Amino acid sequence: MPVSSQADPMLLRQGTTVSLRRLLVLLTAFGLLPLALLGVWGLHLVGEYQQREQQRHLLDLARALSSAVDAELDGAVAALAGMARTPAMAAGDLRTVHGIARKHVAAQPEWLAVILTDASGAILFRSNAPFGGPGGIIADPASLRQAAASGQPLAGRVALGKGGRAAFPVRVPALDDAGRRYVLSAVIQPGRMLRVLERQKVPGNSVISIMDGGGAIVARSKEHRHTVGGPPSASLVKLMQDPRQEAVGETTTLEGAQVMSAFTRSRYGWAVAIGVPPSALAPASMQGIALYAAGLAASLLACMLLASLLSHRIVRAFHSLQRGGAALGAGLPVSVPPSRISEIDETGRALMAAAALRDAHEAERSQLLASLERALDDSRSAARVKDEFLAMLGHELRNPLSPIVASLDLMDLRNEASSQRERAILRRQARHLQRLVDDLLDVSRITSGKLRIDLRPVNLAELVRHVTASFPAAPGRAIETQAPAEAWVLGDESRLTQVLNNLLTNAARFGKGATGVRLLVEAGQACLAVSDDGVGMDREMLERVFDPFFQARQPLARHAGGLGLGLAIVRRIVELHGGVVSAHSEGPGKGSRFEVLLPLGAAPSKEAEAPATAQTRLLDVLVVDDNLDALRATAAVLDYLGHTVRIAGTAAAAAEEVQRQAPDVAILDIGLPDMDGYALAALLRAAAPALRLVALTGYGQRADVAQALGAGFDLHLTKPATLEDLQRALTPA
Repeated sequence: MPVSSQADPMLLRQGTTVSLRRLLVLLTAFGLLPLALLGVWGLHLVGEYQQREQQRHLLDLARALSSAVDAELDGAVAALAGMARTPAMAAGDLRTVHGIARKHVAAQPEWLAVILTDASGAILFRSNAPFGGPGGIIADPASLRQAAASGQPLAGRVALGKGGRAAFPVRVPALDDAGRRYVLSAVIQPGRMLRVLERQKVPGNSVISIMDGGGAIVARSKEHRHTVGGPPSASLVKLMQDPRQEAVGETTTLEGAQVMSAFTRSRYGWAVAIGVPPSALAPASMQGIALYAAGLAASLLACMLLASLLSHRIVRAFHSLQRGGAALGAGLPVSVPPSRISEIDETGRALMAAAALRDAHEAERSQLLASLERALDDSRSAARVKDEFLAMLGHELRNPLSPIVASLDLMDLRNEASSQRERAILRRQARHLQRLVDDLLDVSRITSGKLRIDLRPVNLAELVRHVTASFPAAPGRAIETQAPAEAWVLGDESRLTQVLNNLLTNAARFGKGATGVRLLVEAGQACLAVSDDGVGMDREMLERVFDPFFQARQPLARHAGGLGLGLAIVRRIVELHGGVVSAHSEGPGKGSRFEVLLPLGAAPSKEAEAPATAQTRLLDVLVVDDNLDALRATAAVLDYLGHTVRIAGTAAAAAEEVQRQAPDVAILDIGLPDMDGYALAALLRAAAPALRLVALTGYGQRADVAQALGAGFDLHLTKPATLEDLQRALTPA
């Protein structure tokens, strides 16, 4: 039965068909041929000629007006260019240029002021204000930036001042002998352009408008005072959206009058439009129109008689195609009945074939989307497992580091001469292990796009001196530092410290003698170079040295150590600061040089630079940690510093200590066996509202810090905590 139901339409389609083209030719021959013979061509040609002449006349008027506007703007540009070429401007004598500008403004009635700005847009002087006075606000800053960027003169956009006075700028770039770039701007009243319109010979009942590059009216022959700065009529705006330089069309004026308008664009990006009432244009041939109407009526009558016989069948066939097309677009089954018109019949076949192809593609796409969704879920799961693993790895590695570093701090405080060499060795290795842990977590943040920086003004020169002075250089491997007194950049101080530490560590691993650190300030950038006299690099290594996990050849790499992450982290941190890092070497055995270029920033105010001084006093401190070694080592350091220290290995013991006597400061581990540190912090805060809470944990990612502060902690420290960290923990903010 299914075969039979599908075969019946096919049998019907085998009948005789008639071409749709033939039907349309018959309709055209009976309906339109008499009209063409009666004079359509003559009337068409006359009408086109009249229309072209009218449009040409309007365009000629618009071009003449545009030329007059360009000439006026050229005069303003020439005046500014003359000021830009004066010896005073070439010598950078801005005070003299200010005097010249005041004279120019006095000689030009419609000029309000001349403004000089530097390449960044800062106002250096206004001619209508004393030299050195306040600059004020720049109107139309977009054209100022465009003039500075392009180096070409331009006319800006009209704007209304505070008192409602309208003006537009004409801007000309300037350059002094020292290579400093400026922009000279003349602020001109629109009345200057109104006088240009008044001087032109145009029909008395016409409406002329001058628009700036943004489409706002600069001058208008009617109602100038009330329309300047505003938009033209909506119909004129639509006409001016034509991509050509000039066009003609029917519009409506702001007063509501119907006009034939022409517009053209000037060399400065402005537009000039003129509108003339239709009554002022040459009338069309009424006799030709009457003849055309009679022929059209006769042809339409014949077409209607014939169309009434054929339209029903054609419309019914097209309705079937419309329903089939709608069903195809909606994803429904398509069924188109056969037609005796061959083109419609073929279209119906194509619709049903397209529906079958659509169903096949939909099935294939559904399978592909399901596969992609599964792959995406697997990728998310893998990334989540990786992040959780790295966080746990960092926690587990930092926990044993905490008592080691605390014990070293205690030994350093005691300063026993017999253990000085061993302490130095342990300190270097502990820092190395801590750096490996930090590098693993940082590279995870980099690959997931979660590495963030906190930008503040940083004295890079002071940072370089501090880092090189505190870097644990090996015996006989001095660090030679050259840096200016100040080099301010906008950066993250801890991350920039990490950059320099990683470069110094790299130089220490692969260098042989002294390491050179040089900081220069030039061309608006801070250039930090770290060089060594070590093994050097060939071209292949230079191309890959910043890739994650890339290391030198095995014998050398194993001798030098490391995970191959430090330089990759350096590159990402520098890029986040808007800088560039590069590696240089003349070849194997000839040493290496790494250069970091960072954009200079502004120094902070002296109030912002002044550090807050804190009063140091002996405190009652409670330390809570389930790692007994870490607990005792931290307590020993604090006790050596003179503080009263109590310890607790569980949350319950900590709560009992606080109930017995509230301490000044509580230092809590997060991963406690009986209660996590967040819940313990809330419990202790309720018992002692004035208590200072400090989180000391192996979890150190940004989300961990945010969670700790959100749970009520005053400070978050990541294990292992240094002596400075512990002192900071005891100092109120």
